[in-house]
Amino acid sequence: MSSSFFVKKTDYTKPVKKVRATPAAKRVKDLETSETGAQRGKKSSSKYNEEISSDSETEGPIVSKRRQKTEEEDYDETPQEKKLRLAKRYLEQLKQEEENKAEEETFESDLIAGRLQEEVLEQRGKLQRPIAKDILPPDSSEVRLFKGHKLPVICLVISPDDKFVFSAAKDCSVIKWDVATGRKLHTVHGGRKGTDDRHVGHTAHVLCMAISSDGKYLATGDMNKLIMIWEADTLKHLYKFTGHKGPVSGLSFRKGTHDLYSASHDRSIKVWNVDENAYVETLFGHQDAITGLDSLSRERCVTAGGRDRTVRVWKIAEESQLVFHGHEGSIDCIQLINEEHMITGADDGSVCLWSVNKKKPLTTVKQAHGCHGDRGLEQPHWVSSVAALHNSDAVASGASGCSHNSHVQLWKCGQNYRGLEPLFSVPVPGFVNCLKFASSGQFLVAGVGQEHRLGRWWRLKEAKNGIYVIPLKRKPNQDEASTLESR
Repeated sequence: MSSSFFVKKTDYTKPVKKVRATPAAKRVKDLETSETGAQRGKKSSSKYNEEISSDSETEGPIVSKRRQKTEEEDYDETPQEKKLRLAKRYLEQLKQEEENKAEEETFESDLIAGRLQEEVLEQRGKLQRPIAKDILPPDSSEVRLFKGHKLPVICLVISPDDKFVFSAAKDCSVIKWDVATGRKLHTVHGGRKGTDDRHVGHTAHVLCMAISSDGKYLATGDMNKLIMIWEADTLKHLYKFTGHKGPVSGLSFRKGTHDLYSASHDRSIKVWNVDENAYVETLFGHQDAITGLDSLSRERCVTAGGRDRTVRVWKIAEESQLVFHGHEGSIDCIQLINEEHMITGADDGSVCLWSVNKKKPLTTVKQAHGCHGDRGLEQPHWVSSVAALHNSDAVASGASGCSHNSHVQLWKCGQNYRGLEPLFSVPVPGFVNCLKFASSGQFLVAGVGQEHRLGRWWRLKEAKNGIYVIPLKRKPNQDEASTLESR
């Protein structure tokens, strides 16, 4: 024997990069595998034939050819069958795309229809989003206090994007705050009495303020009968409106416009056009000093008449007014919930819900913030401020806290505003002179001081002059709750 018979030859093959096979390629590979298997059978038979003689030498190639023929019959596809298969696949893809498109269009149409329906209800004044039941009471550690005013805060507003708060106080100053950080961004300091001609700013208590719905203009009114217009971004002074014969006690921009409504202790309502820096008209009707004013998108405003104990709805275009009675004391604050419903508070301790279609309150809660004083001589806490989250069932009220248990009370309005149910209260030491909800409903801001905004009947030295930012967290919905549980 030769020595080469015992030496095993090694074939060095080049590694091949693996490619993901398609179904057709798999079939070809199977066919090639069957052919390779047949060839290997033939080689192995020839190898062993050198040692053992067998009759299976002629049977191996025949069997492999039969198998190859059978597999070809199973896997081969005619051009017509291939065209039919591709056509079916294409039709399935078209069908799936159309179904997905139809689902998306239905979803979008539902969203648009819902949005349009909300807008219609909002314009009619009948939109009431039920969110009050989901609001959770905040922890005392989550309530933040912004300090910067030297004297009690009287009024405040929140920018339309909820990023900034503007506040004014008895120290005649106006401050712009950053909600996220609590930092003062701009400050207009108050001037000394009698320096109106040379000081840029107020020289008397600032009683009211308003911001336009686009966040462009800020308006402030003071005890010196003046209305000042500022650039909201920088607090740059723009205009000064004169004309009222008494302290300016209420301001509001008509939503979507730069028309400004003002109210005064001179018992009049005035209309101004800020874009044109112009006076428009004056309306009369109240029998006592007007203490509050508010408006939304309609060409009308609502006012609280103080000691004349009336609430009035002023229809500007028709030059007419509606008169409402219900409180037993001086009505000190008013706020619109939507175009047809409003909330008021009075010094008799009551909170009332109203509809513009009824002359009497829909709901009245007496002694809404409890009483104070000795037994037999109890007096209700004055309701000095109210606020409403627009087009919802959540409202809030604040009292004149001449005791240590003053607080901000949140309420849930009943169906069609026929009821007022207390949710929870947030302790706030001092006189709650003003309240505002963020438009997103994520927080509530309270302007607090050691004194009442309209006088100095009491003074709480323990209270702090500033603004409190109260977070309003909501309960997670069912999907969010199940997700948290699974985690």
